[in-house]
Amino acid sequence: MIKMVELFKYGQDQLTAELALKIARGELKAVLTEQSETKVNTSFKAVQTIAKGEKLVYSINTGFGSLCTTRISKEETRKLQENLLKSHSVGLGASIDQEIAKLMLILKVHTLCKGYSGCSLELIKRIIWHIENDYISLVPKQGSVGASGDLAPLAHLFLPLIGLGYLSKDGINYKPSIEILDKNNLKPLILHAKEGVALINGTQFMSAYAIKITERFSNCLEHADIIGALTLEAYLGSPQPFDERLINLRPHQGAKIVAKNFRRFLKASQFIESHKDCGRVQDPYSIRCIPQVHGASRDALFHLIEKLDCELNSVTDNPIIFNEEDTISGGNFHGQPLALPLDYVGLAASELGNISDRRIYLLLEGKWGIPEYLIKESGLNSGFMITQYTSAALVSENKSMCFPASADSIPTSMGQEDHVSMGSISARKTLKIIENLEKVLAIELLCASQAFDFRRPLRSSKILESCHSYIRQVIPHVNNDVILSEYIEKSLEIIRSKELLELIKQV
Repeated sequence: MIKMVELFKYGQDQLTAELALKIARGELKAVLTEQSETKVNTSFKAVQTIAKGEKLVYSINTGFGSLCTTRISKEETRKLQENLLKSHSVGLGASIDQEIAKLMLILKVHTLCKGYSGCSLELIKRIIWHIENDYISLVPKQGSVGASGDLAPLAHLFLPLIGLGYLSKDGINYKPSIEILDKNNLKPLILHAKEGVALINGTQFMSAYAIKITERFSNCLEHADIIGALTLEAYLGSPQPFDERLINLRPHQGAKIVAKNFRRFLKASQFIESHKDCGRVQDPYSIRCIPQVHGASRDALFHLIEKLDCELNSVTDNPIIFNEEDTISGGNFHGQPLALPLDYVGLAASELGNISDRRIYLLLEGKWGIPEYLIKESGLNSGFMITQYTSAALVSENKSMCFPASADSIPTSMGQEDHVSMGSISARKTLKIIENLEKVLAIELLCASQAFDFRRPLRSSKILESCHSYIRQVIPHVNNDVILSEYIEKSLEIIRSKELLELIKQV
């Protein structure tokens, strides 16, 4: 049996997207250990020694970015750190989802606790206070180029540490952070040397988005298989493309998983038996090539998860403090390792919606015993005709967002930072693509369930019958024209709730 994790140890344990979400949702307690505290204190003392010395070390006693050759006096090293948070808080646009901001805090604590950033234990404990009490910062969406870390979002995230910025418990009602601190008998922190730059350097913005992307895209992939199977059954499609012998001749991991799912979903179906000798040799690609298309999208997610697992347990600060005599200024903050796979997943999500839209179109054609537009009295009723207009609009919108943000780079900081990843933009637009994908799948689920009804009295497999029964408890069969947007919203909620996945586990 797999041992359940009861406590997560910051800076020591291996963090995953799943564990980070559990910490953010209060399902898993994360703690500081004596080992992590020792590492943090050792690194902090090293920075204090450097700050008191004459040796130039970037961002401890020098300016930031292209100002790296400007020496900062010993008396001003702490003021420099506060100024960094203020000057880099240039974000614009709507605030990010509160859970994403909370994930950013969790990821930052984990990397700081590895003991290479020179921060004080007091600073880390204050961030943990915010996590545990759900006082989360207002962080604007726009402003990061994903290179010298996610500078602007991280600056806004940590303004409350110095009594600036805004905090909220619900992600809606934000109050000045100083009011929240006063209410809880807390004082703004005075930052030590190196702490400001350690807070704003890093890839925590795009990494937090990537965590949400992996969760929601994984859910879409699981539902796409279920919904595709419902469509196949209603369309009286062939199970042959999912034959294990066929798939093993081109054994991509994603395709193997998809085909295995379909074999399970279609097992002992009367729908399949009813048209064994119908003379239809092949189905259209949107049904016949489901293992290859859905599978390729799964492979894209596997790649992102692999890179994200590495990123979540990395030190993405600059400079890195090994000891007071050994510091390295490098590029661990650069977002390229995440920017590329995030763009890849955006394309994969768009394609999953693209093939879903094609299956919706097939269901509306009026072939193989299904009425046109999935309604008996078409003409008087338009039925589900216009649902495909909506899916077409969503799919087209997604295609317009598939240009890879990581293909672009604009020099910043007087050319000192002359190649940037734009990974923050990759992350934001990929999550938007996935939100649109959920809606396309919701439309296919609605249409497939309606088409499924026209195959009675035949019975499908136990799994698909259970899924269809659950859907019919929420959404009725449509006999006459109604406002379908309400049913699409209900279908969308079915997907987001993951109830079908739980149902399948029980069956």
